[in-house]
Amino acid sequence: YIKGTMNLGLFYAYGDEAKLVGYSDSDWGCDQDERKSTTGCVFYFSSTAFSWTSKKQAIVAFSTCEAEYVVASSTVCEAIWLRNLLKELEHPQEEPTVIYVDNQSAIKLAKNPVQHGRSKHIDTRFHFLRDHVKRKTIELQYCHTTEQVADIFTKPLSGAIFMRLRDMLGMRTVLV
Repeated sequence: YIKGTMNLGLFYAYGDEAKLVGYSDSDWGCDQDERKSTTGCVFYFSSTAFSWTSKKQAIVAFSTCEAEYVVASSTVCEAIWLRNLLKELEHPQEEPTVIYVDNQSAIKLAKNPVQHGRSKHIDTRFHFLRDHVKRKTIELQYCHTTEQVADIFTKPLSGAIFMRLRDMLGMRTVLV
C-alpha cells in the first residue's frame, strides 16, 4: 500500500449466529461465442462473505430455469464441502444451509420434479441438488433479483448496482 492512497478491502465481523448462507445466480447464454451461461455464487459465514466463484458453465442451457438450476446444483456441491469443513472446525451446521436463488422455476424444479416433464433433458448429475433438498441439508429460498448479491459475478452492471452489491459483499474503501 502507498500511504494516502485509497484501496478496497474486505472487513470481517463475527456475528452472533455462526450460520452458513449462500447465493447463486447465472446469466443466461450471455457468452456471445458459445452461448454458455456464467455461474456465480457467494457464501457468507455469519454476516461475512468468505467464499465466492465466477465461471462459465460447461453446458449450453436451454432456458433461464436450466441455467439457474445448474448453478444451484454446483452451489450445493460447494455448500456440502463447506458444511463438512465447518464441522471439522467445530462449527457444525445443524440447520439446512439456505441458498438464495432468484428464479422461482428452478426452486420449484428442485422441490417437485414430478410437475416438470420438460426438464428431462437436464443431466442427472445436476439432480444432486434435489437429493439434498429432500434430505433437508439444503433449503432453497427465493430472493428478488435486486437482493441477489451473486449478480456481481455473472453480468455487467450499472455503476450504482455494482457499488451496492460490492457493499453487500463487505468491500469498503480504505484510506492507508
